Amino acid sequence: MHKLEAIRKEYSKASLDVTSVSADPIEQFNKWLDEALKADVPEPNAMSLATVGIDHRPSCRIVLLKGVEHNQFVFYTNYQSHKGKELVANPFCALTFFWPELERQVRIEGIVTRVEDFRSEAYFQSRPVASQIGAWSSPQSSVIDNRKILDERAGQIGKRFAGVTKLPKPKQWGGYQVAPFMIEFWQGRPSRLHDRVEFMHVDGLWKCHRLAP
Repeated sequence: MHKLEAIRKEYSKASLDVTSVSADPIEQFNKWLDEALKADVPEPNAMSLATVGIDHRPSCRIVLLKGVEHNQFVFYTNYQSHKGKELVANPFCALTFFWPELERQVRIEGIVTRVEDFRSEAYFQSRPVASQIGAWSSPQSSVIDNRKILDERAGQIGKRFAGVTKLPKPKQWGGYQVAPFMIEFWQGRPSRLHDRVEFMHVDGLWKCHRLAP
């Protein structure tokens, strides 16, 4: 039996203070993301996405950040998926990045809107053909009887678009952009006295302060 209560890790790689971060949290995020990329952190753009449906029940999953554009965090998915339906019911969401190699975490809360269709199509057609076929083939979050159904659908789509390298984007697939109103930067420190710097967007301006760990 694993003794989870005995697991301990001491954090000591860096520190963080309101005087050392950028006045713009988007710039600070991009700086940390660049450092995660340079440190070869596995899947540095992986983030947890938390949503809440009309039943007030939260759900969370890992998705991939595909850009920080116009000060918004962009990801792509199937609009008819579980998360897509929840974002229609409640456009508020939360994102979390965790880069353990750097002992860092970033939390983001914001409001979601759909990315313009032409931007979604441009990104969709930049993906590998197999990924484009996969998006066409999967009724994401729907109950299916077995894997064979997916393989058969992928085969049919592959034949339908044989020789095509840029498939048209499915209507049910596209991007979301998260406009943040809260961004928190967390840096691990010894004795669990971690550094936390929070930015809140108030009256069109970002206000920064330190939080107790």
